[in-house]
Amino acid sequence: MTLPFTKMQGTGNDFVLLDGLSNNLEGLHLEEMSKKLLDRRFGIGADQLLLLLPSGKADFRMRIFNADGSEVEMCGNGIRCLAKYIWTKGLSPKEVLQIETQAGIIKPAKDENGLIRVDMGRPRLGPADVPVDLRNMEPQDAMSATLSGKVEDYPLKVDDREFKITCVSMGNPHAVIFVDYVEDFPVRHYGPIIETHPLFPERTNVEFVQIINREEIKMRVWERGSGETLACGTGASASAVAASLKGLTERRVKVRLLGGELIIDWKENGNLYMTGPAEEVFTGEIDIP
Repeated sequence: MTLPFTKMQGTGNDFVLLDGLSNNLEGLHLEEMSKKLLDRRFGIGADQLLLLLPSGKADFRMRIFNADGSEVEMCGNGIRCLAKYIWTKGLSPKEVLQIETQAGIIKPAKDENGLIRVDMGRPRLGPADVPVDLRNMEPQDAMSATLSGKVEDYPLKVDDREFKITCVSMGNPHAVIFVDYVEDFPVRHYGPIIETHPLFPERTNVEFVQIINREEIKMRVWERGSGETLACGTGASASAVAASLKGLTERRVKVRLLGGELIIDWKENGNLYMTGPAEEVFTGEIDIP
């Protein structure tokens, strides 16, 4: 069968989007198909595959598959791209959408500057929410995490280094690490080791963050199932939360990524908003065996 697709990107995080409203996607082997479509040499090439689907409890539903074929709960840049596609194709007149994800119902809205502002909901810090396996922590650290309700500055030993990690769930797991200088940090060495560490039963995204000032941070990310990418919306959100928790920044920060910039605003009521661009790159058709 032949399927139309749309290639999209948000701050350099790129996606192949398949429209399940206009095309029948039933019966497709999505895990294997995502590996082929996302391959940058033998396929279309992208970080993730997005599926736009009908929903029984929201305006639309989004499913997300990584380059390794694994399905994930949420993607901040991806949901902006999905919203951009919906509005560009005239699929909804609403200024604020409700999109069902495995992380709950997420609400992207049109921004007055032509960007897309997403209500990402409330970050969760509890070890069970991330999740972090307390059984793989030292007893005193596990007790501290249980009592405080969060994993903050946990000393994680990797090879010859000890990192202080702060764990945040944005509907998907994140381990945030602050470094002095992120530009030449060996992300591709430490990222996959931390992603698959026994501390994280569902693996984790890993953010390496440099504080620029109280209103700006710089971040590189190792995404679970996709490797280092140019940007990660949920990762930027988790990094801003961790920086604020540690008193390093204000609750509203600009996050500088390899592929662009995002504005993260963690409101006093607990909800977090992410604002950034989304663009269509090209469209095409691909034959699916």
